[in-house]
Amino acid sequence: MIERIYILENVDPVTFYGVNNSHMQLIKTLFPKLRIVARGNVMKVIGDEAESELFLKKIREVEKYCEEYNSLSEEVILDIIKGNAPNVVKQENLIIHGMNGKAIVARTENQQLLVKAFEENDLVFATGPAGSGKTFVAIALAVKALKNKEVRKIILSRPAVEAGEKLGFLPGEMKDKLDPYLQPLYDALQDMIPAPRLKEYMKTNVIQIAPLAFMRGRTLNDAVIILDEAQNTTTHQIKMLLTRLGMNAKMIVTGDVTQIDLPPTATSGLIQAMHILKGVRGIGKIEFTKKDIVRHKLVQRIVDAYDKFDLKRKKEREAQTKTGENQVNNKT
Repeated sequence: MIERIYILENVDPVTFYGVNNSHMQLIKTLFPKLRIVARGNVMKVIGDEAESELFLKKIREVEKYCEEYNSLSEEVILDIIKGNAPNVVKQENLIIHGMNGKAIVARTENQQLLVKAFEENDLVFATGPAGSGKTFVAIALAVKALKNKEVRKIILSRPAVEAGEKLGFLPGEMKDKLDPYLQPLYDALQDMIPAPRLKEYMKTNVIQIAPLAFMRGRTLNDAVIILDEAQNTTTHQIKMLLTRLGMNAKMIVTGDVTQIDLPPTATSGLIQAMHILKGVRGIGKIEFTKKDIVRHKLVQRIVDAYDKFDLKRKKEREAQTKTGENQVNNKT
């Protein structure tokens, strides 16, 4: 009789053990000669050496499946332990599997181009309207790189600019003050990483979410950096972040140039950066359109209505300017 210890390192124990430990109960029935005790992410197995080795081999395979697909079922456990390949439906344009095994895929042509641009470049600009999936796909790509151990951390940032309203002095510590600005990034992460694992990543700084101002002076190595809402950066801010790029690092910069919340006199750093860096090798650029909007179908109609309104206002201003010029010419 020997005792072995196995530590679950890459999966959420709740997902692995199942509701009310149903998965563990099944595993115990499949290995009746062994005494198996599981607490937290630690499993202890006591029994015959050969039987224990077989158990550990199969548990590694089950864990690998659970890590890749972010889900586990009794049918999969039975298949793996009996030596059969689990029945997996292949998803086209799959990026990763999110919570409960949900397939996160590049749904539109431009989302697929963003995936390709990320693979081929160290810096990618992704611009387009709200709801086109820029940030969500960018975060999915970062999580995939982290899971594949291509990088050691993910750094998410966005400028703390209020969208046309004054929030005043927010209570709490620094994190509490910044959370309202960074909530969209939390939302995306919670769709892809189990809550206990995400909490651990945040605690150990494997995933860092910080305002742009906190990036000065840092060199960002072995990381995927995502700058969201970049249209609200100043020219100095975006230059500062772009020059933080370190060894074995990639960066995705997302934004919507039609939703700039900076003062009218300020120049958007995103617009200027894309102009200055146009044609630079190693930089990709993807422009999303209204056709890429994957939110509620009403969002695309709202964007269309605002575009028509803006075009009408532009024509009215041009007509007023032309009328004014004609009046001046007539007087002279």
